[in-house]
Amino acid sequence: MEEIRLSPDYNWFRSSVPLKRIIVDDDDSKVWSLYDAGPKSIRCPIIFLPPVSGTAEVFFQQVLALSGWGYRVISKVMYLVIYLLQLQYPVYWDLLEFCDGFKKLLDHLQLDKVHLFGASLGGFLAQKFAEVTHKSPRVHSLILCNSFSDTSIFNQTWTANSFWLMPAFMLKKIVLGNFAKGPVDPKMADAIDFMVDRLESLNQSELASRLTLNCQNSYIEPHKIKDVSVTIMDVFDQSALSNEAKEEMYKLYPNARRAHLKTGGNFPYLCRSAEVNLYIQIHLRQFHGTRYAAINPAMVSAEELEVQKSNLNNIKESDDES
Repeated sequence: MEEIRLSPDYNWFRSSVPLKRIIVDDDDSKVWSLYDAGPKSIRCPIIFLPPVSGTAEVFFQQVLALSGWGYRVISKVMYLVIYLLQLQYPVYWDLLEFCDGFKKLLDHLQLDKVHLFGASLGGFLAQKFAEVTHKSPRVHSLILCNSFSDTSIFNQTWTANSFWLMPAFMLKKIVLGNFAKGPVDPKMADAIDFMVDRLESLNQSELASRLTLNCQNSYIEPHKIKDVSVTIMDVFDQSALSNEAKEEMYKLYPNARRAHLKTGGNFPYLCRSAEVNLYIQIHLRQFHGTRYAAINPAMVSAEELEVQKSNLNNIKESDDES
């Protein structure tokens, strides 16, 4: 039940990567929590934005792998970067309020442009932030994992304004209703258990605000972010995202790279982390040698060899399965 939480990697991450808390709004109760890993000389890191049920820790396997190869990663509680930033956002009830707060955070961190990896709600917020800031771009590229472009797919826009009234147990029940049901492989089961544990750590206002952002009536205007490089990452097995929602993403971004995983469910970054990390590296390679590189230039050659090795291993595994 606690395989991930008790794993050496997770405990090394918790003991080695400090959690930072930053206030950028006038309201002192709005606190951004983040893990910042990798060389600080990198000025265009990758930031990870979690789903409704996630905290910054859910991307710990990306932080460990990518920062080890010289990337700067930020993971917020709600989200992450290579220089990696892994973040967790404050309680925001409106999409524009979130975008304004996130912009202030980037200003505070002195980051002009960033790469964003967003999972589910995190992916929608990443797209919305790129859209809102399109006249003065702050997003250089997007990796959208099991994400969506229109909140109406959840058929809950009419309840979005009432989540703040609901008790925590009811909100958690709504979120758990989207988790995989039935038998799954051990790694996916461990990922679900870990995400349930993370869900339990969220208080009523945190969960209600995230569900509000997830369901309030809104959609992405793709023409405003047509110059942003996009990779769409999704799974072929059971997830909370319908096939119709996936097809809509493909139509919205016809030139996007596609990263398909045979399995992974709702949380491939936990249970299929090696594949997810490989796709992230492939996405970021296009920026090597530019001012928007998220990696230490001295690490590029070694990282290229590792990517080639991982590609060969994946091809071999596919051949073995067939």
